[in-house]
Amino acid sequence: MTTSGPAERTPTGRVAKPTLSERIRDGLVESIVSGELESGERLVETKIAADFGTSQAPVREALRELEGLGLIESRPRRGRHVLPFVEQTLREAYVVRAALEETATRLAMIGGRLPWEALEGDVADMYRSAEGGDPHAMGLASSRFHRRIVQASGNFLLDRAWEGLQIEARTAIALVVAGPDLRHVADEHAELLEVLRAGDVEVACLHARVHQWAYADLPHDLNGVAHPVETDRSD
Repeated sequence: MTTSGPAERTPTGRVAKPTLSERIRDGLVESIVSGELESGERLVETKIAADFGTSQAPVREALRELEGLGLIESRPRRGRHVLPFVEQTLREAYVVRAALEETATRLAMIGGRLPWEALEGDVADMYRSAEGGDPHAMGLASSRFHRRIVQASGNFLLDRAWEGLQIEARTAIALVVAGPDLRHVADEHAELLEVLRAGDVEVACLHARVHQWAYADLPHDLNGVAHPVETDRSD
């Protein structure tokens, strides 16, 4: 599965429904994260296809993506198996993404190439997704928003590096793992858009970095200052 372009929209302007492979991918992610699919469990294409009422082709596509994300592995003559889910890999992706998007923001703003109308449309889609309680649509709209900024940087290698992180799929996983308030996610992007519009490059770059760093859920902030440790006050 590629994520090189914006998600398709219907004639009414709404985001198209997820493809079969995306539905299968997201369903398997939920099962892996929840522990329903245990570490080491074998994934059988025919069974998954039967469970989702589809052919094996979209199942293969979903499994290839999950393998690329490090959630499953393929063993010679033994098929595909579930790997232990390690949230650290998700956190690491957000740290790398923060650095890439900070650079993309700087280049896009200096070059004056940010597509304001399209970004506004993505934020509007996020609010619609929040109102409908649709995390999948939220993930697509969020990925489109950030992809536009990266593409506006005009830096081919930066764009390729960002795409290599498989942002759309990792966003879907993050929404499953963190289960954030979708309205809050939309508000965060609306705030980021306003910061970009204000035109202060340094402030916008910092905001872009903090926006991603927060999802890394690390024990320290951008400057290495430890977050306060919450203690149990029930005693």
